[in-house]
Amino acid sequence: MEKNSPKIKVTQENGVTIVELLAEEILDEGTISTISESLFAVVEDHAPVQLLLSFERVKHLSSSALGTLIRLNKRIDETGGKLRLCKIKKNLYEIFTITKLNKLFDIFEDRETAIKSFVC
Repeated sequence: MEKNSPKIKVTQENGVTIVELLAEEILDEGTISTISESLFAVVEDHAPVQLLLSFERVKHLSSSALGTLIRLNKRIDETGGKLRLCKIKKNLYEIFTITKLNKLFDIFEDRETAIKSFVC
């Protein structure tokens, strides 16, 4: 059974675990903590996981949230999985570029291309 919290929605497609971030703003510690716990639980439940994070609804993201993504990526690597990001709005992508996180993460414009990238 998939885990869904008020902040994320988890589905499966072609062997890929897709997590949609439902919060428009991931800024405060409470939201970040809830999302972080949910994401790490998904990784543990599906290890090694092929995880796609969709940022379609996210408008604002804090540096703490970016730190969580870095830790999540490290954990997924340790368990032999893969992480991809998709649907990041232009203003958020600029933050990924400035922080050079666009080099760390595989980022895709759309979900379909991201899902196909796991097979390669």
